[in-house]
Amino acid sequence: MVRAFGYTRNGGPEVQEFLDLEMPTPLAGELLVEVRAAGVNPVDWKIRSGHYGGATQEGVPIAMGREVSGVVREVGKDVEGFAVNDEVFGTVATGSGGYAEYTVLPAEAAAKKPPQVSFTDAATLGIAAATAYDAVTQLALSEGQTLLINGIGGGVGVAAAQIARGLGINVIGTASEDKRTLVETLGATLVVSGDGVSDRVRQLMPGGVDAILDLVGGESLRAVAGLLADHDKLVSAGDSETISELGGHMVERDRTTRVLEIVGAMVADGKLDPHVEDIRPLDEAAEAVAAVETGHARGKVVIEVSS
Repeated sequence: MVRAFGYTRNGGPEVQEFLDLEMPTPLAGELLVEVRAAGVNPVDWKIRSGHYGGATQEGVPIAMGREVSGVVREVGKDVEGFAVNDEVFGTVATGSGGYAEYTVLPAEAAAKKPPQVSFTDAATLGIAAATAYDAVTQLALSEGQTLLINGIGGGVGVAAAQIARGLGINVIGTASEDKRTLVETLGATLVVSGDGVSDRVRQLMPGGVDAILDLVGGESLRAVAGLLADHDKLVSAGDSETISELGGHMVERDRTTRVLEIVGAMVADGKLDPHVEDIRPLDEAAEAVAAVETGHARGKVVIEVSS
């Protein structure tokens, strides 16, 4: 059996529990991976809560977690480029979860881990860093333009700021005051979130900004949208309803090995630091999820499954 952390019905943190699952079998095009580490993302608790519709049939155990790093233990049919004992990272297959001793990755959504990159750093790249890369690429800003990242303090925001700064783009980020040191470390300017945030941004940029990457959604997104004249340059990673209402777009995800290799190389070359600020053992998975769900996490939270 495989030890995992997940749920059997949709709901809040009270539905989370440790599970004993059958050892997964990789299908054609898939990899069985012994998990070393799993990144924790807002999408994890949102799926558990049923924000994207009923995520599970009542009583059916589902492991949480969408991005992992680990070691290949079995290669499915029709897979090329991967072998048993390869160190890899990526996003899990549909119906699989990352907060588990073993999981399954589609080979097309996995990449080999550079030897210079730790398993804990690699575990943050499949969703957080890859989403950030896709977003910055989609916005296609020029050197010297200004990007506002709404909710810069989490994993996607931290990665997006670094990727944008590497392209010579100025970055302003909204976050709480306690994340100032982190934000300034990224080479970005912090604007404290909350009431009056738009006015505070305009004190820095009277003419508004050139693009907005939203990582919060809802009223927080509405509060900053007016800073942007061209809503083709307004993208969100999580709130499809509000972004559509405002005339913006969702981040167009690539979800392929190509992007994973790019962000993996950035980390290996020292151009991207995932800022893993909190590493918890699998036994403390509930605490790891809570840190992200309550919005108190700085940078990335990672669950270390095995070493």
